[in-house]
Amino acid sequence: MFLTPALATIVFFVGILIGGIGIGGVLLLPSLKYLGGIPLHDAIPACMLSYSVTGVVGTLIFSRHGTINWSLALKVCIGALPGAYIGAFLLPLFSSQVIETCIAFLIIYSGIDALLKRGSVTNSSQIGSSNSLIYIGLIAAIGSSLTGTGGPLLLIPILIWYGVSVLTAIGLSQVIQVPISLMATVGNIIHGHVDLKLGLVLALCLGVGAIVGARIVHLLPATKLKKGVALLLIIVGMMLLYNIISAGYIEISDI
Repeated sequence: MFLTPALATIVFFVGILIGGIGIGGVLLLPSLKYLGGIPLHDAIPACMLSYSVTGVVGTLIFSRHGTINWSLALKVCIGALPGAYIGAFLLPLFSSQVIETCIAFLIIYSGIDALLKRGSVTNSSQIGSSNSLIYIGLIAAIGSSLTGTGGPLLLIPILIWYGVSVLTAIGLSQVIQVPISLMATVGNIIHGHVDLKLGLVLALCLGVGAIVGARIVHLLPATKLKKGVALLLIIVGMMLLYNIISAGYIEISDI
């Protein structure tokens, strides 16, 4: 499976977003579906496979800059491992529209909350001392496997809502991609199917973009980074709601 130049460029840009701020996979599925004509149940497993590459790339670069809290990352990954497999198991059986709607509202709320908070950052040891991160990883992984958006889309807004610094949240989002993508791929192979050629092509384009994005983000001021991520969360959440409403899955009166 080879991508058109236009689609490959979009995938590369998504890789920059994933490597830089963790969030970007939400743009990948619509691009593959509407520009590439790839069915969602083929695209989602391929995307999940490709996120293992962006996760490794982002983890290596963020680790080199010392912006990954490994004690927090361990707990997040412990929850993500079973969550990714559960999500992959449910994928052929579960309609993702309801969970996409919930995720959209969560993302919007977290973005607004981050904009309103002024310098409120939780002590990393405080959140790391509880088992809440295990449950956060579990929820993020299940939602990721069901929607094919990647763990960061759900993990980052939850961590920001907890008050974790944006750069720490992005660093954790790089790490969580690896167990989620690997376990989801195992689950997809067992309970469904994976287009390996498409997955590898996506991994190549996304991986190169992730290298660029992960390097850029460490050059940005923390305040501007937080505001930019918060605004992006709101925009992405609104896009998700628009797509769900336009597809007729929910009525405007239901919101």
